[in-house]
Amino acid sequence: MRNWITAGALSLALMPAILLGATSDEAVKPKPVVKANANARAQHPQTDKAQAKAKPAPKPLAAYKRPSAPAPAPMVASDQPLDPQRTALAEQVHTGRMVCELGNAVHVTPDTQNADHFHVQMNKHLFHMRPVVSATGAIRLEDAQAGAMWLQLSNKSMLMNSKLGQRMADECQSPEQMAVAQAMKLSPPVSLLEGLNTGANLAKK
Repeated sequence: MRNWITAGALSLALMPAILLGATSDEAVKPKPVVKANANARAQHPQTDKAQAKAKPAPKPLAAYKRPSAPAPAPMVASDQPLDPQRTALAEQVHTGRMVCELGNAVHVTPDTQNADHFHVQMNKHLFHMRPVVSATGAIRLEDAQAGAMWLQLSNKSMLMNSKLGQRMADECQSPEQMAVAQAMKLSPPVSLLEGLNTGANLAKK
């Protein structure tokens, strides 16, 4: 009888130690976090699909259209009435390629869409000119907007920047002007002073 009581008392004394050992072992063991997350995803597959649908899909590159550039305005013929004096001057303008000094050249081309207008080009400079009536009798073409002037004399022409008062090209000649310049060299015109001296000498005789 005493042996049985002693065994029972011993087992009761060891019970807290056994319980404490089991509790400490459970606390040391790590919890399977990955498996729990995997199990949670397996149990709720619809949640992942809803999140995937909520994200907007990227827009394809073909959907982005660049704005088209505006079409250039077509050239329209001038509706200004023709001036008889300008028309007469336009008929005397020398056209074609004019050879100038310092290796320059000027091209004068009639404007087929605007009567009495000319395109005057030198290198990268392009002007749209029309005749202007001059009191000196010289033929003058002007581009008022660009500030350029083409002055045509009987023996030469020149291109000027009227805003700056500078010559862009000088001694420009067409074949007709070359012929006039050659004739002037062979028989130079008599100046006014020489004419007065000749008249005075004749009067003395």
